[in-house]
Amino acid sequence: MMYMNEARIAGSCNGHHVPPWLGWGQPHVHHRSAPTAHWSAQHTVTVSRIPAGQKPKLLDQVREAIRMRHYSLRTEEAYVSWIKRFILFHGKRHPLDMGGDEITGFLSALAVHQQVSASTQNQALCALLFLYRQVLGQNLGWLEDVVRAKRPQRLPIVLTRSEVKALLGALDGVHWIMTGLLYGAGLRLLECLRLRVKDIDFAGQQILVREGKGHKDRRTMLPAAVVPLLAAHLDRVRQLHQHDIAQGFGRAYVPDALQRKYPHANSEWGWQWVFPASQISLDPRSGEFRRHHLHESVLQRAVKAAARTIGLTKSATCHTLRHSFATHLLEDGYDIRTIQELLSGDPWTLRCEDDDDIYTHTESGRERGL
Repeated sequence: MMYMNEARIAGSCNGHHVPPWLGWGQPHVHHRSAPTAHWSAQHTVTVSRIPAGQKPKLLDQVREAIRMRHYSLRTEEAYVSWIKRFILFHGKRHPLDMGGDEITGFLSALAVHQQVSASTQNQALCALLFLYRQVLGQNLGWLEDVVRAKRPQRLPIVLTRSEVKALLGALDGVHWIMTGLLYGAGLRLLECLRLRVKDIDFAGQQILVREGKGHKDRRTMLPAAVVPLLAAHLDRVRQLHQHDIAQGFGRAYVPDALQRKYPHANSEWGWQWVFPASQISLDPRSGEFRRHHLHESVLQRAVKAAARTIGLTKSATCHTLRHSFATHLLEDGYDIRTIQELLSGDPWTLRCEDDDDIYTHTESGRERGL
């Protein structure tokens, strides 16, 4: 999703007083440089805490409300960013002193002056509605009257089989493996990047997708063409994991309270990322240095470069491969219900999401070439 460049708005606070209630920026973190080999994974950074009896700053309240609802870090970053922009846009007034007119004015400025997409404008609205409803407890009538931008209805981009073959031919290594999973298993980009070793079932030729869109688990096929390279890749990942363990790291992020229930689960081989990052980085929530999975931009850039190399005129992205997966299965005569379960885990709807739009495929999709 494309976000508005915040340099113009954020720059307006340089040299000016920041309201004490705002709680600007992230909690203070020490030792942000890359860790050295003598670091232990038990050595976490120190995070400044709010003194006892002192009310949290506004943005800290927002973060706490988001984490209490188990929203993702990406959602937290996006919501906090939009709330900052909203406050700066209106001269750093407190949100309690503003209402529906100020929200409408902010959203209108985004559409008219910044020319953001409808989905980006709606994301900003969702962030502000979360602020007023969940943080400030303002269940006022005007919240229901704020108009959402209407998303345009567009057809998804689909590659032909020859175009997919050419695209894969322009990739190699881990990029080829990930792209093969996007197309051969119908995975979303983040679903592919968040795969754990234990989610790959070579014997059953299946992939278990955990916490997919809508917090749903599902099973999908493991493409046979990917198996040999994927197995060799996991051998290299295991060696990297053993090296990290020897250096005092090798502990992956484990969701929810599993870390307390199973203290050593995060260092077990099955919990490691299938596609780990090349460097160890700082976890912004726990303050611990660990190896996360690859950033989505790594594969996005690789696919874009491959499309440019083969001279592809279509606007092909990682998600285009998911559309192509569903379309080619339909063309081969596969049952629509089977495809629905492979893509979404829902036997009744087949929803293909791209950066801006949501489409619903039905039986008539075969006639329309979807």
